[in-house]
Amino acid sequence: MKMAAPALRVAGVDEAGRGPLAGPLTVAAVVFDPARPRINGLDDSKQLSADKRALLYGRITERALAWHVVVVPVADIDRLNIYQATLLGMRLAVEAVAHVAEVAHIDGNCVPPGLPCSGHALIGGDGRDRAIMAASILAKVARDRLMLGLHAQHPEYDFAAHKGYCTPTHLAALRLHGPCIHHRHSFAPVREAADARAGLGQATLF
Repeated sequence: MKMAAPALRVAGVDEAGRGPLAGPLTVAAVVFDPARPRINGLDDSKQLSADKRALLYGRITERALAWHVVVVPVADIDRLNIYQATLLGMRLAVEAVAHVAEVAHIDGNCVPPGLPCSGHALIGGDGRDRAIMAASILAKVARDRLMLGLHAQHPEYDFAAHKGYCTPTHLAALRLHGPCIHHRHSFAPVREAADARAGLGQATLF
């Protein structure tokens, strides 16, 4: 009788925060032990409530064979561009769990170069691969917590409500206050707000 091949230890990888105008990018990698029972309730983080994500965050970090969250700061996003910053974060996340991972499953359509193991891109992976689902939850919860901290430092932008995304409220605050150090100046709405504030400042000199 032919024995079934053992299941691979997969590092699921996903990010949170590619689109916002402010705050860091977070990238998570999660490796589950194929021999352990599955965690119930996993899904794409965008389909879960904040309370459900928080509950699953604890279960994932407790039961994963390995996990890691990379925080890519605004300075690196502006220096590299958001696409390259995402690839960097993904590579670093996989490197952190490579001691137990045999293959990486990356949410999206691109495998970052220089991975320490083989990698496969899965479009829509956060809705069909359990390791990627778990990574999406860790990345989302970690980033939301960071944005709450930035809200405490700069309540005038209301980061707690929109998490740095391009909402009408956020754009209005940008126009009123100009960007802060946590805004991504490589993103057009932030540059435009900064230029408008600089123009206003120059106009007051005359």
